[in-house]
Amino acid sequence: QVQLVESGGDLVQAGGSLRLSCKVSGIIFRLFGMAWYRPAPGKQRELVATITSDGRTDYADSVKGRFTISRDNPKNTLTLQMNSLKSDDTAVFYCNLGSGVGLHDYRPSDRWGQGTQVTVSS
Repeated sequence: QVQLVESGGDLVQAGGSLRLSCKVSGIIFRLFGMAWYRPAPGKQRELVATITSDGRTDYADSVKGRFTISRDNPKNTLTLQMNSLKSDDTAVFYCNLGSGVGLHDYRPSDRWGQGTQVTVSS
């Protein structure tokens, strides 16, 4: 059974940092692309960042230069380092298992975690 479990969300002041984690089990993690999503107005979820199985990354313009997606294959863990947080970043962040080489062609699976709440106070 495939499971994705996010953690690391918290309340933080604007300008602060958080590190989100997504622990994956039940699959050969290193073979799959991964992504972070968050809800967005008018959309079910907005794609924030992607990482391929071999470590290539891509980011939404809204987070480029502030967020860093990475993966630790031996630990089956996906991370999202978030710096210079803004109030607009307040959201529930979800990790997803999928495929593709970047935001333009990422194909999500139906495998989602429960989400982790990030709240940025101004």
